[in-house]
Amino acid sequence: MTERTEAERNQHHAERMAKRKAARERMLASKTIEKGLLIVHTGKGKGKSTAAFGLAIRAVGNGMRVGIVQFVKGKWQTGERGVLERFPELVTIRVMGEGFTWDTQDRARDMAAAAKAWETAQAMIADPSYGMIVLDELNIVLRYDYLPLDEVLETLAARRPDLHVVVTGRNAKPALIEQADLVTEMTEVKHPFRAGVKAQVGVEF
Repeated sequence: MTERTEAERNQHHAERMAKRKAARERMLASKTIEKGLLIVHTGKGKGKSTAAFGLAIRAVGNGMRVGIVQFVKGKWQTGERGVLERFPELVTIRVMGEGFTWDTQDRARDMAAAAKAWETAQAMIADPSYGMIVLDELNIVLRYDYLPLDEVLETLAARRPDLHVVVTGRNAKPALIEQADLVTEMTEVKHPFRAGVKAQVGVEF
């Protein structure tokens, strides 16, 4: 069997790619539903909130109004907030948390903060001017039963059909995963913290 020439290999590649493109176009043509998505970012790996803020930036880039409620993270400044706060006409950020549970060491205080943050989130969800709502670290407060899961699920299910909601945090409840349209689990393979590297500006915050 003679070896193919470079021109023949190029032609074979072009034919394969043409078939792949045609198949992809047929698949895309079959996807006709447009709806607001419930998106969950969970898992032990880094990047859950970062990915959610990336979606928020994408939405802002398309002229959508975005509401963000941070349920756990305290009032320390992050690069993501620094960017989004430059678009006050399109982005509303409410930093409602007071830190992680090991910071406050006060369960009643944490529950009160979670309840207040949820009230803010409900108001945003009910506001028709928003195209996307990010509920950062909501999974954390649900994990510790600081909010009634059934109420959260009911509110998310009853949102208007075109509203996107993004929920972040480890240990997403199975019922939330079941209700979601898109779920991504971040898996940690390697992290510099384990090698003694501290959190750094521009990467961790």
